[in-house]
Amino acid sequence: MTPTLSRTRAGSGEPLLLLHGWGSSRRDFAAVLPALTERFDVVDVDLPGVGRSPALAQRPTVAAVTDAVERTLDDEGIGRVHVLGNSLGARVAIELARRGRARSVVAIAPSGLNVPPERVVQGTGMALARVVMRTGAQLVGPLSRSALGRAALLAPLKARPWSTSPEEAIGAREGFADARDWWRTLLWGLLLDVPRGLDRIDCPVTLVQGVADWISSGQTVRYLPLVPGSRFVPLLWAGHAPQSDRPRTIVRLVEETAAEAAQSAESSAFRNEQRNRAADIASVKRASQAGSSDAKAV
Repeated sequence: MTPTLSRTRAGSGEPLLLLHGWGSSRRDFAAVLPALTERFDVVDVDLPGVGRSPALAQRPTVAAVTDAVERTLDDEGIGRVHVLGNSLGARVAIELARRGRARSVVAIAPSGLNVPPERVVQGTGMALARVVMRTGAQLVGPLSRSALGRAALLAPLKARPWSTSPEEAIGAREGFADARDWWRTLLWGLLLDVPRGLDRIDCPVTLVQGVADWISSGQTVRYLPLVPGSRFVPLLWAGHAPQSDRPRTIVRLVEETAAEAAQSAESSAFRNEQRNRAADIASVKRASQAGSSDAKAV
């Protein structure tokens, strides 16, 4: 049985799921979490193998990771959910949408559509980061206490790494140095993943990418023609994980996409009501016509 994941839950309103990227933890949403909990019932999870979340026994493919996320939602008593994801987390968010589990999705730099040379570069960069972070894991705590230290730790991921919090730096250590089953997840979840069935997505999807994101380069926009009705938003002065680069913008995009889902649901309900009303009127007319025919026959 797929295990549930470690998570925190706070706030009130419609449910919102936060999914971090590979090489981080749920702490990576520290800059946007306070604002989001004012508007949503927020579930912030650690992906398999990160923090207290158990690693998967099976291959950690996107499908297997999504299974674990779905089981966690089931355990929390949540059905369909708004989702904010980054990198691998954004790819899982899109898979949740494909399965019909998402109300709306904000996908920041989702993985999955990079071409083979880009995958080699990305894999090499992440492998190097894993080795460096594990080697210097004992230094992360002291470095996280200063803006200069955090800038050194998070420069590859953020356009404004000096503005990050100590919690985000600790999240990078949890995701790179401390994560279990790291190499298998890099291989099966990132480097070998090929998305399919994206045309079945029927919820609002906002695709987001920082202009200063060198990790996933231009792959986010490739989802645009594959996901029906999706939109693309580039972020200036933002990197691969821009939650602390542009926190107010990220929160606004989540709110706008959730509102779009609500409007779509209202429109769908109105159309269904109109169809039902038209069917009732047609039924009454047929009954009336039948009654008139019987009267004439008499």
